[in-house]
Amino acid sequence: MTSLSLAEAVRQVTAGNPVFETAEAEIRGVTYRAFCNTPPHIRALMQASRAAQADGTAEYLVFQDERWSYDEFCNDSNRLAQALQDRFGIAKGDRVGIAMRNCPELLLLITAIASVGGVAVFLNAWWTTEELDYALEDTGLKLVFADGKRVQRLRPLAAGRHLTLIGIRDGEPIGDKVFSEILAGISEADWPQVGINTDDDFAIMYSSGTTSHPKGVVQTHRGAINAVFTWLMQAALTPVLDPPEDPDAPAPRPVGLVATPLFHVTATHPIFLLSLPAGAKLVVMNRWDAETAVRLIRDEKVTRFLGVPTQSADLSEAASRLNEPLETLDFLGAGGAKRPAAQVEELSRRFPGANIATGWGMTETNANGIGMVGQEYLARPGAAGRLYPPVQELRFLGDDGGDVAPGEIGEITVKSPCNMRCYLNKPEATAEAMQDGWLRTGDLGWIDPEGYVTIVDRKKNIVIRGGENIACLDVEGALHRHPAVAEACAFALPDARLGEVVGAAVQIRPGRAVTEEALLAFLGEHIAHFKIPERIWTQPDPLPRGATDKIDRRALRAACLPEWPGVRAPA
Repeated sequence: MTSLSLAEAVRQVTAGNPVFETAEAEIRGVTYRAFCNTPPHIRALMQASRAAQADGTAEYLVFQDERWSYDEFCNDSNRLAQALQDRFGIAKGDRVGIAMRNCPELLLLITAIASVGGVAVFLNAWWTTEELDYALEDTGLKLVFADGKRVQRLRPLAAGRHLTLIGIRDGEPIGDKVFSEILAGISEADWPQVGINTDDDFAIMYSSGTTSHPKGVVQTHRGAINAVFTWLMQAALTPVLDPPEDPDAPAPRPVGLVATPLFHVTATHPIFLLSLPAGAKLVVMNRWDAETAVRLIRDEKVTRFLGVPTQSADLSEAASRLNEPLETLDFLGAGGAKRPAAQVEELSRRFPGANIATGWGMTETNANGIGMVGQEYLARPGAAGRLYPPVQELRFLGDDGGDVAPGEIGEITVKSPCNMRCYLNKPEATAEAMQDGWLRTGDLGWIDPEGYVTIVDRKKNIVIRGGENIACLDVEGALHRHPAVAEACAFALPDARLGEVVGAAVQIRPGRAVTEEALLAFLGEHIAHFKIPERIWTQPDPLPRGATDKIDRRALRAACLPEWPGVRAPA
């Protein structure tokens, strides 16, 4: 390690590479510090990244037995962009839905929609028809690209919403139109010529919150680009802060495994979008399977793995079972949920050549935020890391909205050009979360004298199950639809593998009877499977309440925990 401070290293890297220079920028009436020499939008990012991808000749994308060079990927993106314009009349600002599991078409849609100035709307592939209907109403979508299972879920909604469904892969036989036929008449296409402002909308991604419905997070081109170059800068800072033993040794080409769903920001931003200027190759998994991941890492020489902590544990166990050392891995990161501290040392022993890393970010921040890697993480396995420089600012606020003293617990509040533009159609929620450019995250934490942040709790009533954010009120709302349920309360239960799972308690109406099994079956018709509680406690009496006559969630959870497997009752 050098004796340079982080601030000194930032100055050194910025002086040596003008792409990392920053300047003040006024965005929607607020002054931020932002990168000033980066590509202004996603289409320009793709064009500028060609040099990093061996002038377009490098193998860029691998999916099962299909492969694309970078130029081939860009050409297919441009073919799709032309079809969006010519066949469907997609113009600047128009929204296009994406509903599918991971596949190459999903990546092509992200770039093609962005290239024509459209706005990609990511629909969670696990949502039920009922949940999809809410998002369609919220966004006004009329065009959705979907795979087979998603076409089936969307079909009951299509006629009433005048929705056109474009079938992808197994969805082609049942879609209104066939994806492969749309592109069949276009062999090559130039880059679209639509003018795009850096502060135009780029995407809408849904994030669970404290309301019964998810919130549509509106991201801009500038927000996504500033996040990407923030991560690029961290890679440039690493050899300055921790010089390698042989600085002249050539580094292997980065190869990233896409193991998490691409309708989540963890996969789209720090894996896919970052891969473009980083000159990285992508290997895409359709769905998570640990043994398949081990074989792909081995065969494709994957260097970078980023997933929820559960996947890191699964990967470690599968690699041990298959006796595969996975020596090409040099980065093993976690996002979406906090990794158990005990797992950090275990992963370091299992993969000695990999830097174990953690990161904290939000859909609302384009995944930018806090993180650390290597020895600093091993020394502080319970912390979240330090704020990524250079465009972010950080505060910790008390309940009165004022700053708390360093070392005291406060609400983590961040300001950067990466922050969302707004919550779609929710001005009150936007005003509550965004104040003078500062985003109140709802997470509670504290910062030590060296700048390392530890997250201790969440103000929001959210369960994080293996990286999936689940609003308690979403689960409660579904439970309340059952005629036998008088009141319901959902809460987090600890889980050794997933970190947290959903638990719930309900009061049964007088004169009614319902089993836990019947409630679980009922929920399966209304909410996605990952939101369904692992255990439902039923009782005839009202649920406990606090001084304000609201259900006392913490007291209820504490009362249920002794009956949860593996949890010891308090003395």
